[in-house]
Amino acid sequence: MDFLTETKLQGVVLLNPPRFGDARGFFSESWNRKKMLAQGIDIDFVQDNHSVSAAVNTVRGLHFQSPPHAQAKLVRCGRGALFDVAVDVRKGSPTFGEWVGYELSAENGLQLLIPAGFLHGFATRTPDTEIIYKCSDYYAPECDGAVRFDDPDIGIDWGLSGPAVLSEKDAQAQVFSEFDSPFVYEGDQ
Repeated sequence: MDFLTETKLQGVVLLNPPRFGDARGFFSESWNRKKMLAQGIDIDFVQDNHSVSAAVNTVRGLHFQSPPHAQAKLVRCGRGALFDVAVDVRKGSPTFGEWVGYELSAENGLQLLIPAGFLHGFATRTPDTEIIYKCSDYYAPECDGAVRFDDPDIGIDWGLSGPAVLSEKDAQAQVFSEFDSPFVYEGDQ
């Protein structure tokens, strides 16, 4: 797999940073601004987040943070495994309402870069899964929102092995048909 793989959703990129290993373990650069700039990716990350989900089938999402505090995210798995999803919600986008999902694990080292204008969510595959992600803007509770993870209009196949473990916020999230997206597609950038 290449270092950078574009997905069917413009701007959403799967990253495969090289790992250099020996008997002690491995070393990998999880983010290198200079290398990303050389690939045409210019994002200034200002906040790192780290969460642990104890149970298998924990679903967090589908979350967004609206303008003026919209966030791009760079997501990776520090321990365990998860299924990470991005949904295009940019009004006027040719892929509006479409989604991509990838298995991210501590073992495979893959990362998903999700620009602003996308819903984000994940489902855990193993107990005590850690997700570590960078954000391009600070958390702003007044801009925080969510759409139902299991909305049939989006149709994500989460591959759950049992009932979803949800927060109250995610269990009460709005349906996609009632979501008035604050994001607008700006064409090829």
